[in-house]
Amino acid sequence: MTAENPLKVSAKSNPNAVAGALAAALRERDRAELQAVGAGAINQAIKAVAIARNYLKSGGIDAICLPSFVTVAIGEIERTGMSLLVERRAVPELRSDEVLLAGALGETLG
Repeated sequence: MTAENPLKVSAKSNPNAVAGALAAALRERDRAELQAVGAGAINQAIKAVAIARNYLKSGGIDAICLPSFVTVAIGEIERTGMSLLVERRAVPELRSDEVLLAGALGETLG
């Protein structure tokens, strides 16, 4: 799932399955790419990134998504789609004052 071998996402892709593949790739390497053409496919790809972030959180990994346009050949037709370059980064440690503030906000909002 690198720039040479992106994971192709369709409107019918299961976002949980795509998220699992994305999370597995990000556990092994620093980045992975998703490609999607069409509104439905882009929707599934974005959901997969959000779900993958949850999968990775327990392992101390966070992910950021860098979207860009890409030209994809579908048969003999070229279409414009979205490339989602997803990079991993360590989950930042919260300082003790941030933890206290987050707890206080949670109590007032909850």
